[in-house]
Amino acid sequence: MRVDFARLNRAFNPRVVAVVGDSRSTNFEWLRSEREFRGKLYSVQVNPETAREIRTTLGVENYSSLLDIPEPVDLAVVAVSRNAALDVLEDCIRKGVAAAHFYTAGFSETHTEEGKKLEQALARRAGEADSHLIGPNCMGIFNPALGIKQTPEQYVGASGPVGFISQSGNLALAFSLDAHVLGLDIGKSVSSGNGTVLEATDFLEYLGQDDATRAIGMYLEGVKDGQRFVKVLGEVAARKPVVVWKGGRSEDGGRAIASHTGALAANQAVWDAVVRQCGALGVASMEELMDTLKALLYLPPVRGERVAVVGGSGGQSVAITDALVEVGLEVPRLAQESYDELETFFNVVGGSYRNPIDTAGPVRRDMRRVWGILARDPNIDCLVGISSTKPGRHMMPQQVDASLELMQYVRELTPKPLMVLVFLHTAEAFTEAASIVRKLQEVGIPAFPNVERGARALRNALDYYRRHG
Repeated sequence: MRVDFARLNRAFNPRVVAVVGDSRSTNFEWLRSEREFRGKLYSVQVNPETAREIRTTLGVENYSSLLDIPEPVDLAVVAVSRNAALDVLEDCIRKGVAAAHFYTAGFSETHTEEGKKLEQALARRAGEADSHLIGPNCMGIFNPALGIKQTPEQYVGASGPVGFISQSGNLALAFSLDAHVLGLDIGKSVSSGNGTVLEATDFLEYLGQDDATRAIGMYLEGVKDGQRFVKVLGEVAARKPVVVWKGGRSEDGGRAIASHTGALAANQAVWDAVVRQCGALGVASMEELMDTLKALLYLPPVRGERVAVVGGSGGQSVAITDALVEVGLEVPRLAQESYDELETFFNVVGGSYRNPIDTAGPVRRDMRRVWGILARDPNIDCLVGISSTKPGRHMMPQQVDASLELMQYVRELTPKPLMVLVFLHTAEAFTEAASIVRKLQEVGIPAFPNVERGARALRNALDYYRRHG
């Protein structure tokens, strides 16, 4: 089936959404998820008592048939039993729905003959009618700017440059929530489930031509048409960053895939080579996926592996150096002219300026001067700042403001990539660190909650720009 981008655009940016088959047994999860939708929301429910509750309790207009809705429908969310799925698909076709998201499960992923036959029937009828079916067995579309959600817990309003494609519904939800906390916001996301009609490659092609999407993350367990996937991945990765997290890296993980979405797992070594040759980046975890996207979106092009680190204490500096070197980066000596200038004002009592630069003591008053020296140093390609507290202490608001002001000054001072590692040692550290991370990223500086994550993200960004010039 040929993918119609205009219809997908209607589905991802709908004006009218219909939820078909939501019920009290699930606490009306889909209708509650879409209550903040900025367009027109309808319900389709044939049970009179349930329909009355939908109208009176949820305030959503209900019809007994999709065909009775008095205006065109851009996106249908289908939550009926699998035995009713074909009838609802037929109504979607007759209504001219742009795309239908089938949350309904119980198809090929069950490995039963009945489930396989039902899914084949769905695919056959959708193909005959050129109907755009998302799923089944999936969480569908997330567009926070319009209030289209996959679960009531997701956020609305904040929209970002990331497109996300996931064959897992739970991982699509987890990515949206975790990334948001760390300052990485989604513009468009889709959980594709079994990918019976529209699969991951179709959504990759769509997001590849979407101007609002600046970088794409993917969680994949397998693809149906490997040749087409390679072609599309190469084309899209030539235009914008694509970061791929492949599930089923182990033999046991490959077996788990078969019972999840029914996808066919590929050999991991072959998969890694294909992703690399296409110009995309492969990652091994959710955290690495988020961090790599963040580095690619917020850092200028990374051209070298030589890193200067500023702000760590003695033992912390050793750990940071090890983490950077272990991913193939360097923490080299500075140029002699830099040491000569640092010696004129750097108080070595409680500090060190060898690299990493320990800025304890009076030298904190000269931090702009320190950063200026590093910005000019010919032995340094990238800059890493440390934002930290001593155990048991909070970072005072004035300290946060001063740190933000300094980092913004450095970013404007030099084209060298600058990132920050946030180390806080309080019971409320996660919330406090997340706030600092978001503030830094608001001024275009990526920040990470530990050195291992920051080091890997910087290394991945370097690999990306070496492949793409």
